[in-house]
Amino acid sequence: MERWKTIIEPFRIHSVEPIRLRSVEEREAALREAGWNLFNVHADDVMVDLLTDSGTGAMSRDQWAGIQRGDESYAGSPSWYAFLESVQALFPFKHVIPTHQGRAAEKILFSAIGGPGKAIPNNTHFDTTRANVEYTGAEAVDLVIPEGRVPSTLHPFKGNMDVAVLEAFLTERGAGNVPAVFVTITNNSGGGQPVSLANLRAVRAVCDRFGIPLFLDACRFAENAWFIHEREEGQGDRPIPDIVREMASLADGMTMSAKKDGLANIGGWLALDDDDLAERCRNLLILTEGFPTYGGLAGRDLEAIAQGLREVVDEDYLRYRIRSTAYLGDALDEVGIPTVRPVGGHAVYIDARALLPHIRPLEYPGQALAVALFREGGIRGCEIGTVMFGRHPDGTETEASMDLVRLAIPRRTYTQSHIDYVIEVVRWVAERGADLRGLRIVEEPRALRHFTARFAPLD
Repeated sequence: MERWKTIIEPFRIHSVEPIRLRSVEEREAALREAGWNLFNVHADDVMVDLLTDSGTGAMSRDQWAGIQRGDESYAGSPSWYAFLESVQALFPFKHVIPTHQGRAAEKILFSAIGGPGKAIPNNTHFDTTRANVEYTGAEAVDLVIPEGRVPSTLHPFKGNMDVAVLEAFLTERGAGNVPAVFVTITNNSGGGQPVSLANLRAVRAVCDRFGIPLFLDACRFAENAWFIHEREEGQGDRPIPDIVREMASLADGMTMSAKKDGLANIGGWLALDDDDLAERCRNLLILTEGFPTYGGLAGRDLEAIAQGLREVVDEDYLRYRIRSTAYLGDALDEVGIPTVRPVGGHAVYIDARALLPHIRPLEYPGQALAVALFREGGIRGCEIGTVMFGRHPDGTETEASMDLVRLAIPRRTYTQSHIDYVIEVVRWVAERGADLRGLRIVEEPRALRHFTARFAPLD
């Protein structure tokens, strides 16, 4: 297939669902009702939904067959053992604790290790990870390399952690105040950018010197492994599962949302080697999620994840996945629309601050652009910027390091014609960007405000 430019999906479409075609006036009314927050918009009013790639993908024939095999025994279900085998085939941690999704794994882990006076460094925390750290009173600290903070800078592994800064941070804070170091693969907040094996080895070495465990936020592990396969010296001939297992071998544990590279619509897990910590986490699991062999999931969900983990490391699938994302990013780049470069694995990130320089960061250029894309073309994206990250636990607000609009591509869901339509709409809106105005927040919660805040356009 390397001979041809056309991106061939390595699957056939077996079932379809309708898309309702709304008018601009209907979408305008929907925006007003939603308080100009795309999370509040009815999904039936969306034409191409790129809000998130989490749980929005299409499951395969074999996953649906697995759902029929799902065994709903309360304890020790055969579906649990199928799930456990698939997880440990890629991530051979001693303890695997299933949860209903990734943020539940985060909640359990940080409840056990966090607390006031503690700090959790990461390359870049995503929204729920940061919120779960901060909810315990701990501090979430981002230590991505400098290239990862500049959308236009080219670097093959912009998701890497700044190892020198990490070492200085641990020296300053002291190992007793840092219960774990996290690395997010791929780095979602930074543009879906990968982390290299060399960087993981270097972070591991620093953690060993300070006696601090290293955890992976691994929800896009397969996409990260593909970038390692394609970009890192000496990795091009290795099978993807081997690269995944090496990433896991460099860590002491992981959190996982199976709604991403688990190719499932729900589910996740926490995995680790520490016996005492695992016992504490299982106690919290039983209190908040369920018994340790289902953890808030039905047996059918465990079966779907087990099969999804086998499918996601297939090289034909990953080649299609990464190429189809790059197709969108490269097309926008060719017409001069600023994006995070190089293109990440699961999404294209438009640099709204660069595209709309007349809108100040505290007037939320990312939100303004996302709203315009929905109004004009029914495309729902997600602001990754000052709305999501600008508000601090003490109630103050500062501009985020970047103001982006993420166009996250659900797995195995949209065709090339859908993406061509997205390209056309984004170009049309960008050409009229000078006419866009910012927004103000009129109502917001204390945490994770981007999910439920309500906005009003500025005059």
